[in-house]
Amino acid sequence: MSLYAVQKFLYELNRSEQMQARYTADQASELTPFELTDEEIAALISPDIGKLFHLGVNGQILMHFAAFHQIEWQDYLQRMRDGIAEHGPVREGVYAMTTGVTDTVVPETTAKETTKENRSS
Repeated sequence: MSLYAVQKFLYELNRSEQMQARYTADQASELTPFELTDEEIAALISPDIGKLFHLGVNGQILMHFAAFHQIEWQDYLQRMRDGIAEHGPVREGVYAMTTGVTDTVVPETTAKETTKENRSS
């Protein structure tokens, strides 16, 4: 996987109207200069927001790509959640998950006890 190449493509696409026009006209050709896997190309062409998030694409870059494809904010967020549910935890990058999807990072009782302690201090 080439997370850097995916994010570089998205960053450049987000910033260039000329690149957006070329991408709209011929997505596959616009992706050619970037060293992307077949999985990444398919996710970009779809566009599969959930898969891209699962691959590790930064949410700040990804939200502009979603907007480019006229995906509404709530739908964008849901697609990221669905991507985790369907494909598993984020693979790498800033959002890489070190726990399972259903794991609790701080047990609920510990979180409540900490909150009570902070209030009484």
